[in-house]
Amino acid sequence: MPYPEKTATQVLPVASAPVRATVAIAFVEGMLAGFCHAGRDPAHFLERAHIAPQVLGDPAARIPVDRYAELYNLINRELDDEGFGLFSAPLRVGTFEFLCRSIITASTLAEAIERSIRFLRLLLPDLAVGLESKQDKACLSISENRRLQIGRVFAFEWLLRLLHGVFSWLVGRSIVLDSVTFPYPRPLHAEDYALIYTAHSTFDAEILSAAFAANLLDLPIRRDEATLLAFLDGAPGKLTTLFRRDREMVLRVRNALRDTLPASTSLAAVASALHLSPRTLHRRLEEEGSSFQTIKDALRRDMAINRLAQTRQPLAQIAAELGFADSAAFYRAFVRWTSMAPAHYRRRLQASGSRITFRS
Repeated sequence: MPYPEKTATQVLPVASAPVRATVAIAFVEGMLAGFCHAGRDPAHFLERAHIAPQVLGDPAARIPVDRYAELYNLINRELDDEGFGLFSAPLRVGTFEFLCRSIITASTLAEAIERSIRFLRLLLPDLAVGLESKQDKACLSISENRRLQIGRVFAFEWLLRLLHGVFSWLVGRSIVLDSVTFPYPRPLHAEDYALIYTAHSTFDAEILSAAFAANLLDLPIRRDEATLLAFLDGAPGKLTTLFRRDREMVLRVRNALRDTLPASTSLAAVASALHLSPRTLHRRLEEEGSSFQTIKDALRRDMAINRLAQTRQPLAQIAAELGFADSAAFYRAFVRWTSMAPAHYRRRLQASGSRITFRS
């Protein structure tokens, strides 16, 4: 059943508008690259996912991640290709399920990764996945067997997120990525990488290389057929969510910060509310590949976009409700987040229509 639309001019009570994580439009554009390369118009599928087609090409645009996940699965089904038409051979619908089934009976994470490498070697010949372990560090690598011509940046983003999400689910805990190097120049949406992968991301490398603690390779697989059926419901699109269950402390800090607004809460105050020491909280967030300031910025950015999309609140009121000292501080932060002034961003939202706003 389609969700009711909200127009950009509706005034909604602030308390009724849930705060949803957002994702840069660049991820949508990457996902659509193969679809558009085939000469197909994505407007119909964007509409079905409640995303306004007009936001394409606007580097400052952001959309809720649940709508991104919905579009992800729609495109997969329409193309019958879980690789989005980016590769020389399609990954037919069902590929992800059979990847999961091929690795769920492994005894350890290391064995599951090795099985995944063999599986992808057969079905995704354009990319080579590898695993190396030296002393206390393991490294998952992704490289090109042939230079990708369509959606190259998204292809690396997608495969790393897919594998990382599956492996974390298999062992029932976070596989913290200590660092990731990406084989392309820093993209405009790279700030999102801090929440999706790790804050320690670098660019212009020869291959993608994701480092994590080698002792995690010995973790036992904790999932079975019964849990797999539940996991596959909504997959693989649902793996795109930024705030995953394997980042519990990130979620707890985000919720704590949201509950204390408009106060500009410190790390020490949040740590106290969570019955942790500041040092422990800092370490736990670092273990989950994030930081207090990264979470705070992302929360206030998402809430600001929510307010601009769904209300007519003056900018000064939004700034105050988000805990900024004044409108100027809010203006500077919003430009840093989106490369656009908040008033201009609101006009762009209104011009592009209501379908990029949030579900209630």
